[in-house]
Amino acid sequence: MNRTFCNVALAVPLRTTFTYAVPEHLRAGVQPGVRVLVPFRQKSLVGVVVDLPERAPEKAKIREISKVLDVIPALTPALIELGHWIAGYYLAPVGEVFRAMLPPVTELRAQQQITITAAGREFVDSTSNMLGEEFAAEEIALLSKLIAKNGILPANALEKSGLSNVVLQRLARRGLVEIRHSLLARKQKMQTILAWRTEDLEKGEPAHQSQEKRVRPLQGKALENFQEQIARVRELLEAQRGPLPLPQVLRLVDLSRSAVQRMLACGLLYSWEEPIDPAEDPFDVGYAPPAHELNADQDIALKRIRARFELGEFGVQLLYGVTGSGKTEVYLRAIQETLARQKTALVLVPEIALTLWMGRQCRAWFGARFEGVAVLHSALTDVERAREWWRVRNGDARVVVGTRSAVFAPLERLGLIIVDEEQENSYKQEETPRYHGRDVAIVRAKMENAVALLGSATPSLESYHHATTGKYELLTLSSRVENRALAKVEVVDLREEFQQTHQAGSISARLRAGIQECLASGTQALVLINRRGYSWSVLCRSCGASVQCANCSISMTYHKNRNRLECHYCGFVAQTPKNCPKCDSKYVYFFGEGSEHLEERLRKEFPTARIARLDRDTTRTKRQYQETLGAFAGGALDILVGTQMLAKGHDFHRVTLVGVISADGLLSMPDFRAAERTFQLLTQVAGRAGRGELHGRVLIQTYYPEHYAIQDAVKQDYLAFFERETNFRRTMGYPPFTSLANVIVRDTNLEKAIRWSRQLSEYFSPHNGQGARILGPATAPLARLKKEYRFQFLLKSPKRSVLTKLLTGALDHSEANEIPDTAVIVDMDPLSLM
Repeated sequence: MNRTFCNVALAVPLRTTFTYAVPEHLRAGVQPGVRVLVPFRQKSLVGVVVDLPERAPEKAKIREISKVLDVIPALTPALIELGHWIAGYYLAPVGEVFRAMLPPVTELRAQQQITITAAGREFVDSTSNMLGEEFAAEEIALLSKLIAKNGILPANALEKSGLSNVVLQRLARRGLVEIRHSLLARKQKMQTILAWRTEDLEKGEPAHQSQEKRVRPLQGKALENFQEQIARVRELLEAQRGPLPLPQVLRLVDLSRSAVQRMLACGLLYSWEEPIDPAEDPFDVGYAPPAHELNADQDIALKRIRARFELGEFGVQLLYGVTGSGKTEVYLRAIQETLARQKTALVLVPEIALTLWMGRQCRAWFGARFEGVAVLHSALTDVERAREWWRVRNGDARVVVGTRSAVFAPLERLGLIIVDEEQENSYKQEETPRYHGRDVAIVRAKMENAVALLGSATPSLESYHHATTGKYELLTLSSRVENRALAKVEVVDLREEFQQTHQAGSISARLRAGIQECLASGTQALVLINRRGYSWSVLCRSCGASVQCANCSISMTYHKNRNRLECHYCGFVAQTPKNCPKCDSKYVYFFGEGSEHLEERLRKEFPTARIARLDRDTTRTKRQYQETLGAFAGGALDILVGTQMLAKGHDFHRVTLVGVISADGLLSMPDFRAAERTFQLLTQVAGRAGRGELHGRVLIQTYYPEHYAIQDAVKQDYLAFFERETNFRRTMGYPPFTSLANVIVRDTNLEKAIRWSRQLSEYFSPHNGQGARILGPATAPLARLKKEYRFQFLLKSPKRSVLTKLLTGALDHSEANEIPDTAVIVDMDPLSLM
């Protein structure tokens, strides 16, 4: 009889698939894209079938798959093709790639169960209750109990029966029982979302014109009250916030449920049910809804997007618009055009906080007239993420909004992929597979003949370079919505400040005066400092040593509120020393100022001001984060201090002052992207001021005001920065003019890390100068991280194919020399060289 085989990708750090035989009773269900349960070594793993070979490789024994988990393939043919491309381009284990693409296996609540095998039943029958020398009474008792319970017991029944886990493991090793996971259904919590109906869907009348005839049954004072309630609800849902959950509407407008029901009956509102998202923000503030009106720049951009759709072919468009220029409005119109052509759309955003807001805007625009919108991000539980994933796979959702991993959403007939804030580092995954969500989105669009639309106020140099060379089409939004002025940006030279005051304080005289003006006028201020904690490090003034992390080659940060030192890389915690650990001197000095110290200083200088801090230390839970932002947006705070999480995305209309404590921190990093990141951060944070009717002002404090990244950020002149930075990159041979790869060799044993680095160096050396330049091995900037010693190679080549071939050979060389797969990290197109 002819046997059927399948190649299965498993989530193991090996760059290969595994061949399994398909039992006769499972053949009908096995096809590329389905998930299967297979035996692997001494355990069972879930993998995905990638193809069905005509013949098996020549080896003695091929094991069979145990179970098919899907009725329809979890992955479409296009996603399987994309997975193979990622594995080849990023040199990642193919199984790890498909694991990132697949929905969680635990779609339903899992319960561990003990199941007796056929061998176990046969053993019980043959023993006839007589104990053999090899079997204990407890083992026979467990097998007998399984027989009595139809062969299945929940694992927690062991403890109740007084049987130990050792008994279970012994029986499992002998093949008499199996330990399995069963899946039980779980009920999902739902909520009602309200949105303002902008027009009468049946007659095409604007809601405000048909409002009067709809409320005629009310008379006198009741009618006046209802009209006031309508005005407040319309202002909230149409002008201020967009669609919101019913409880939020009731709280924010001080409304009764009966009034909402009346508005729904009148057709002023419409509603839908959606699952309660773990990212749900009960203080959902700081984001302005689209204006639903296009200015001239937006209209031109949309026409060019529409023209690309008319061509019916792949293309990449870069939507470059200044902060507050209305890119979201263009996104929504582009999605509308896509859906009208009976295709689907995918929207990627850099942060989880933005997924809910963008998803709700899409539901308000398309939910009532088109099929649903799905939201995918890592804050969802496995159950919720799997449920949303399968909604998309089954065709119940035509628009997907999500973070980086949503690029793998199983949409079919894909017509548009939007990547908002395409320059953000969060699109790059820093663990295997180390893919870049933006680049994968472009490749997926090409494979599925879709349009990729990238948007940013500060595009990455790579993307804007492609736009200037014609590889991408450039769309420009040159002014803010309603022609609002950009904030005025000023530089505070801290060198001059020190000469005048002879003090190195974090708050300059101009920033202090600016904050006082805000407090006097009743407006708000944002103060950005890109360091958390109280002090950067602890130094000994006698011997000069700093207190280092026990696991990493990095100074520990002092946190005053907790009175301890913390490592921000591995989480190691130590007590604050009274004496120097090295020389026992009592002259211990706390060096550098972080956000905690700045908050304390501001409270002393402005004792009547309402001040809060927003960083990872104060917002360890999502609720704390939401409460702080909600209080600030609601006017309950005057000054908000924080790290770079304040720099983008939020839309606070009463912020008239933004202060940047030190613009030099990123510039001092040993990374060729330091200037670009500095410019992007300063430009983004400048965009937080003056977003409403009030004029904004930004004060940037620096010791290096001459640097072009700071000078161009002050002018908010992206084109000037682009010209200067590309000249530097071209001269030094960095992207976008050169392809780059970073290779890290690591191990907890220093001697092994050195030996493996030398072995790789022996492979690389003959290739240096042969179409590629190879730097290293050298100690990595972070020489030790999480107890592992690290050595680094940096590879440059004008042709990416040269790097791919070279690195593939390096991994083969490592395998041949028995260097563990986990000891060599290959990062193609790295965003950080740390």
